[in-house]
Amino acid sequence: MISMDDWAQIRILRKDGMSIRKIAATVGCAKKTVERALASNTPPSYSKRAPQKTAFDEVELDVRALLDEVPDMKATVIAQRVAWQGSMSWFRENIRRIRPEYLPHDPVDTLDHKPGVQIQCDLMFPDDGIPDTHGHAGVFPVLVMVASYSRFMAACVLPTRTTGDLVSGMWLLLQQRFGVVPKQLLWDHEGVSSCLCVGCDC
Repeated sequence: MISMDDWAQIRILRKDGMSIRKIAATVGCAKKTVERALASNTPPSYSKRAPQKTAFDEVELDVRALLDEVPDMKATVIAQRVAWQGSMSWFRENIRRIRPEYLPHDPVDTLDHKPGVQIQCDLMFPDDGIPDTHGHAGVFPVLVMVASYSRFMAACVLPTRTTGDLVSGMWLLLQQRFGVVPKQLLWDHEGVSSCLCVGCDC
């Protein structure tokens, strides 16, 4: 049977005015194959083979019933219960594949951070203060920014915690230390948590 690529090439070459004989020589097929491709307005389709049943398929319903009752039941015990006669390593592999469907969900959320998506921001105030230009210790806020994926950290001292100084400090660190602008700038411990996202309504 002709492939879909050959079928498309034959029709393109014919549209360009090439003869059937030359098309057959170019594509590397018989003239009758070219004629059949030109006569068909739809590309060739191939019937998909039905998946073959395996030995595990025959016991899978019984295995699932056991896991539904006891999700952490050992694979060796399950094999005995369903009278498994095949490869034990393959049986264990199938148990590992379907067991998570029956285990209780972990109540602790797992965060999966992606590169370049989020930087976390926070302010800290050193206990001993920070010396000013005259050497006197003052209470100056320190802006700390951490990339959620790589955990790369950068910080700078701000004159005040006003919006203007916060934005200037963030831009300074993004430009000089991180070298990128993430999708999200996540602020916490500033009264309420807030998220400054690019194109986000959260």
